[in-house]
Amino acid sequence: MRSHPVIQQAGPATGHPAVPRHVVRRRVLPAVAALALATLPVMTAHAQASSTSRPASGSVDALIGRAAATYKAARTATANFQQTLTNPMTGSASVSRGVLHRQAPDRFAFSFTDPSGDRIIADGKFLWVYTPSSTPGQVLKLPAEAANGGMLDPGAQFFEAPRTRFNITDGGTATVGGSPARVLTLTPKGANAPFTKATVWLDPVDGTLRQFETLDGMGVKRLVLLTDIRVNVTLPSGAFTFTPPKGVRVVDGQGLMGSR
Repeated sequence: MRSHPVIQQAGPATGHPAVPRHVVRRRVLPAVAALALATLPVMTAHAQASSTSRPASGSVDALIGRAAATYKAARTATANFQQTLTNPMTGSASVSRGVLHRQAPDRFAFSFTDPSGDRIIADGKFLWVYTPSSTPGQVLKLPAEAANGGMLDPGAQFFEAPRTRFNITDGGTATVGGSPARVLTLTPKGANAPFTKATVWLDPVDGTLRQFETLDGMGVKRLVLLTDIRVNVTLPSGAFTFTPPKGVRVVDGQGLMGSR
């Protein structure tokens, strides 16, 4: 499986008992994926009119172009997310839910409601991973670059130079949360992508992301549904502040980053 150095070096394979690989793989990356991709704002009336006037032959390029532009334009974002992770090797599927906040360029916060109490916070200096549901009594403290690189920003992965990096095909239409959506399939052109295929469900008029799914090299599917998306809004005070709870051991994850 192609993955970020954090994934490759965290967990039992390194002899570091405090940081299981599944904590980062199944919590950090899915959560950040939902967060980064929830930064797509509703377009202006002018943009909507332009999109509907484009010929059908250019509609895929137009839609992915709007998604890329609006991802970069959003300064803040908040949304609810629901993630379903399906692992064909174990035949299992798990669902998690929560609320996210993001502030460009380097701050985000995930507060899980299921499992309740789990949090992932990037405060601009560190990435804090607090998941008492799976690793009680400790918090992982990673350097800021863990939140900025590669796999930890699927928004950048999907929407930075998408035409150069992906073969993009039209997957037709669908309904997501009772609203119409346009489906696009992104297949990486290079060999270093962390997924073998990604599918995004976009609003057919303004390009707002409603849902996405990734498939990795081991066949694991990650489906994330985004609801109540709001962008360029004032976020709660202290949204990106994390103070380790009393009695919780702080594990310094600097060594888990490895070389790039």
